[in-house]
Amino acid sequence: MAATASFDVTSPVDFQEVDNALNQARKEVIQRYDFKGAKVDITLNAAEKTLTLLADDEMKMNALWEVVQTRLVRRSVPVKNFKVPDSEPAAGGAMRRVISIQEGIPIEAAREIVKYLKDKKLRKVQASIQGDQVRVTSPSKDDLQDAIRALRDHDFGIALQFGNYR
Repeated sequence: MAATASFDVTSPVDFQEVDNALNQARKEVIQRYDFKGAKVDITLNAAEKTLTLLADDEMKMNALWEVVQTRLVRRSVPVKNFKVPDSEPAAGGAMRRVISIQEGIPIEAAREIVKYLKDKKLRKVQASIQGDQVRVTSPSKDDLQDAIRALRDHDFGIALQFGNYR
């Protein structure tokens, strides 16, 4: 048996599932009566990790984002990882919203996770930042279970996933 047990805290986004959800959202927008004759566009840029929504006005923009959110949730994509700014004016009197997609744990959130676990004073639980994930180690698997429970109860502003538990 290993001397220490560990698990990784990550925040992945499956871009294939995002693309599938956006295709479903496009189909729904075409069918909806409140979008008839409206100029609406949904564009995903996986390389830059951005989602661009284009609509005629703010009301249609909010309805469009609601449709996209619903489809993302149904495809089990964490909506917390989508950072939604206010809409900005675009060409032709339309509104544009460029939404950034956060993949991985940003360094500020990773520091907050490490600090949170230290403040919890769990016995012999150590957390270390490794790139865009946090590794938590302890000699006791029960203490690791307590750490997972504590992390699930706290909101860090991103969707956390726990994996590689050994």
